Amino acid sequence: MNRFMDRAETMVAESLDGFVAAHADLLMFCPERKCVRRRVMTPGKVGLISGGGAGHEPMHIGFVGTGMLDAACTGHIFSSPTPDQIVTAITQADTGAGCLLIVKNYDGDVMNFEMAAEMAAADHDIAVLLVGDDISDTHAKPSDRRGVAGTVLVEKLLGAAAETGMPLSALLSLGQALATRIFSIGVALRGASVPELRRPTFALSPGEMEVGIGIHGEPGCSRQRFEGAEATARMMCEHILAAAGSSLSGQGLLFINGFGATPPSELYLMHGHVRRILGEAGISVERSLVGTFATSLDMAGLSATLALLTDAEQALWDAAVHTAALRWS
Repeated sequence: MNRFMDRAETMVAESLDGFVAAHADLLMFCPERKCVRRRVMTPGKVGLISGGGAGHEPMHIGFVGTGMLDAACTGHIFSSPTPDQIVTAITQADTGAGCLLIVKNYDGDVMNFEMAAEMAAADHDIAVLLVGDDISDTHAKPSDRRGVAGTVLVEKLLGAAAETGMPLSALLSLGQALATRIFSIGVALRGASVPELRRPTFALSPGEMEVGIGIHGEPGCSRQRFEGAEATARMMCEHILAAAGSSLSGQGLLFINGFGATPPSELYLMHGHVRRILGEAGISVERSLVGTFATSLDMAGLSATLALLTDAEQALWDAAVHTAALRWS
């Protein structure tokens, strides 16, 4: 498979160069290019930091800016950033009120972010929030769930709260409460093609669909016959509604996210199906986000995320945001 790149080993660095140059009004590299940070920091505000492997763009670097993250670290493709990258982000983002690390619940991310928090703890007030919104395996304990596209919603909501001056302890409590009310499931019709491998991460037979995929190109928890968009939407909603259970209250925020190779027309079509099916189940969708925000390189697939929000949390969603990938006033 041909790609617009020169060498796989330099692709991430060169992509970051182009990204920062394109959005130089909003952000800049940290020292030694270890992370990306806001160009203008807000003194006395809690710094929000996240990160992960390359290949998920625009997550997380695309969400650095007013109303979301203060800094983001990028590792190699589908690989966690290193602890020293994260420590650099902490030193750059802490303007006096400490830092909240928003971490997707994958072993590598958790290990490296927690190690960085320990390394920086002597000089900075730090809290770690784990996000685990993937409900594809209904037998898994909530603490084992992976962090996937719902992480974007957490970053937006907490970013807005941080802009109001909310202290670190309150931001952590808010994030922990949100994490229990965000439910995601992903499906794919084709695996991701990692540059070094030059082949899909998993292969499907004609007419098959992978269900319960993560965002690192890994296979899902089951392989099913693809029965069309409406049937797929209904299956996804059944998983979400079952996982939500007693949490089915509040105002619904529906997020349909593309994994890299799914066109907007298909994402909006699926949004229509999922929204209608949730409505039939008594869920009122008050806000929607549709687009390609948390990718798995060029995977042909999408995820559906339902977040159940309070009135105050919906106001945080509506609050102004200005980043490379997400912005409204």
